[in-house]
Amino acid sequence: MKPIDRLALAPLLLVVAGVLCACAVEPTASTEGDGRERITASDQSEADRRARVRLELATAYFGRGQLETALDQVKLALASKPDSAEAYNLRGLIYASLNDNRLADESFRRALQINPREADAMHNYGWFLCQRQRFTEAAVLFEQAIAQPLYAGLSRSLMAHGVCQARNGQLAEAERSLARSYELDPSSAVTAVNLSEVLYRRGEFERARFYIRRVNSLPDVSNAQTLWLATRIERRLGNAPGVREFGSQLRNRFPQSPEALAYDRGRFDE
Repeated sequence: MKPIDRLALAPLLLVVAGVLCACAVEPTASTEGDGRERITASDQSEADRRARVRLELATAYFGRGQLETALDQVKLALASKPDSAEAYNLRGLIYASLNDNRLADESFRRALQINPREADAMHNYGWFLCQRQRFTEAAVLFEQAIAQPLYAGLSRSLMAHGVCQARNGQLAEAERSLARSYELDPSSAVTAVNLSEVLYRRGEFERARFYIRRVNSLPDVSNAQTLWLATRIERRLGNAPGVREFGSQLRNRFPQSPEALAYDRGRFDE
């Protein structure tokens, strides 16, 4: 079960990819962890198949923001298969989206009780805790997810870990996590923006420029926040033409944005 990344380094990048708590989940075929054959549809019981169908429906409804309907489908999935870690993981995401922190926390914990190696549940629970400033607990979960063998979401969890570290003021650690994530997935604009922001905060302006310029070269990805970060970086580098270039783009494309207003008022350091 893999979440769709909607990650941001608050408050700068909320439009780049939103916030990761609203993660969609894709049910995946299960495997045996002891070297035996992969479990396929023919090996599943009728209850397992019913649970799988309900979970797929729940995932689709969740992805469309139909939270109550998604929750109903998760309940039906758990009625067919009460020991489904995937269903509890999705249940946690739904309750987090409904701002029911108690049941979200309970759901993630239950998913990991059922399957202590469920890396996606570790990732989602880690981000849930990070959002609530429970940084130490979140870091443990991200590190556990990252350590899972053959984990397909490694770059995503490294990115989330780096953002959480930055929020906790651990900028050197955040840089390492985000740089490793970028190495694994250099196409991720979200990782590039967050890495650029961390480097900017560390005074590494030339390196910050490299990453944010890659993002701003993509019109469908760049936004007021990314252009504003580029403008501030150019100012720190003493590049007045660069400041004007990105400032003009900001004014022209996002004239009503808070970033454009800050640019017009010269509030570069707020």
